Amino acid sequence: MRILVENFRMNNLFAFYNSRISKYEQALKKVKKQLLLSSMLRLFVFLLAVCMLVFFIEKINFLLPSLLLLAILFGFLVSKHTNLQYKRDRTSKLIQINKTEIEVLKRNFSNLPDGSEFMDPLHYFSQDIDLFGKNSFFQYLNRTSLPQGMQRLAKILTANEIENIVEKQVAIAELAKKVDFRQEFSATAGFVETEIDLRKTQNTFRDYTFFTPNVASWLPLTFSIVSIGLACGWYWNLWPAYTLLIWGAIGFIIQKIFSKNVDQLSGRVSIFQNTFQSYHRLLELIEDVNFSSEYLLKRQKKILSKKEKSSALMKYFSETIDSLDQRNIFIFGALANLFFLWDLRYSHRLEKWIKQNGEKIPLWIDVIQFLDAQNSIGNFAFNHPEYIYPKIENGATIMDTKNAVHPLIEPSTSVKNNYQIKEGEFFIITGANMAGKSTFLRTLSLQIVMSNIGLPICATKCLYSPIKLITSMRTTDSLSDGSSYFYSELTRLKFIVDELKKDRYFIVLDEILKGTNSRDKAIGSRKFIQKLIHSHSTGIIATHDLGLCEAANEFPEIKNYYFDVEIIGNELHFDYTIHEGICKNMNASFLLKKMGITD
Repeated sequence: MRILVENFRMNNLFAFYNSRISKYEQALKKVKKQLLLSSMLRLFVFLLAVCMLVFFIEKINFLLPSLLLLAILFGFLVSKHTNLQYKRDRTSKLIQINKTEIEVLKRNFSNLPDGSEFMDPLHYFSQDIDLFGKNSFFQYLNRTSLPQGMQRLAKILTANEIENIVEKQVAIAELAKKVDFRQEFSATAGFVETEIDLRKTQNTFRDYTFFTPNVASWLPLTFSIVSIGLACGWYWNLWPAYTLLIWGAIGFIIQKIFSKNVDQLSGRVSIFQNTFQSYHRLLELIEDVNFSSEYLLKRQKKILSKKEKSSALMKYFSETIDSLDQRNIFIFGALANLFFLWDLRYSHRLEKWIKQNGEKIPLWIDVIQFLDAQNSIGNFAFNHPEYIYPKIENGATIMDTKNAVHPLIEPSTSVKNNYQIKEGEFFIITGANMAGKSTFLRTLSLQIVMSNIGLPICATKCLYSPIKLITSMRTTDSLSDGSSYFYSELTRLKFIVDELKKDRYFIVLDEILKGTNSRDKAIGSRKFIQKLIHSHSTGIIATHDLGLCEAANEFPEIKNYYFDVEIIGNELHFDYTIHEGICKNMNASFLLKKMGITD
């Protein structure tokens, strides 16, 4: 029955994503036809202009206005063509987004970013539970489009925070349903070529020195009107050409006064131009979406304004930067500055914008990066509709879970487990090699991490009292600083003990003190467990040391569990199911003999 339900879910998701691919492929064909027509129209206008130059070269009074009109028409067509190109590229990205989801449903996700840059052996748990790296949970989860969004997602996973879990659950459930918003956001964010560092953004606008005078609010417009008037008078032979040249010389002097400051301003803001072209679209998506969960509404409200939309403000800023950059077009830039005071006009507009909105930019960017990270989490919830959200209760039971399994294990072959652990209890888990102890530890640990960030988990029931996680499962030696394996283990255990003095943690340990002899290991492990029990800690330790199980006779808080193995027909058989008690069967000798290592 479980396999049938799983197959039904998968088939529905495959059908859903395939239908979206089909829809976007039809839209892409339509856009490509429109692009072809647009290209032909632009070519026609260009050829028409060439013909007019050839046949009406001597009729200047007719030729100049006609060419001006054609230039305006050509500019309009170029703008439309650019919009169509953007629509084509966005549609292509949407197709790829849905294809990616199909591949991940097939468990093909090794080509996605794995977050290796976030690996930290000193973190509370991330290294031990394979949170980052090849075939990690991060690689399976991550769909961020922005580098800073990916950093935000990694920070969410490693924060070890237990506040506002129910709020987060409601927000994730809401985002899971908003497939159009999530995919449109990801496709739009995919156009961002250069990510902006929030700290550099804050410094850019906080330390800026304004230079344009107050007259810059009206002087460029007045100067432009006079320039147009003089040009028209010259055109109609009302005054000689040198009048226009003298006026242009005045414009050159005014432009020269501010040129150094304009160059500095252009250098500061040009880095934002391409990024803000996409960011204003992202802000528009966030402004227009209808959120109901308080967790998302709090972020959305940060970008909403009663006067003017944040997206419109960022778009204006991007377009103004682009206008200022037109000064670098040789002939146009020279003429625009001589007769329209182009640099002064757009420098003043940029400075006015910075005065009014500069402090808001880091806030806008932060909300965008937050939604980029949350979209990955919402996407995970959508792709796993059979997962359940843990019921949050601050009670004596830390975790009571039915039919739990690790999300990266193939559903059709997974073995689900039931377990209940109460505050102050400590489980000692024994079992043969490969019986499933380490997988169980990582399943439970990841379940805590997922529960704390509001994600649904792979189980049919989960009662959870929020608690932070700390682990010691994969200690390594360090040749660079001369640390031995055993010393690294001790350092990790001391870290755990010190952290327990500051906060409440769920502790997960796997075969501690491996770096010493068996007798010393047994004595040390026993004393360490006793210390944890005396501190009223909660957690699990996996071990091959059956003697450690005797601690349950002394401390009622300790419970013994095991994973079994049987030898049937000269083959090992694992049930991967947790049982109450102490393991009696081991497999090392059997495997040595079976593989021909020993007789």
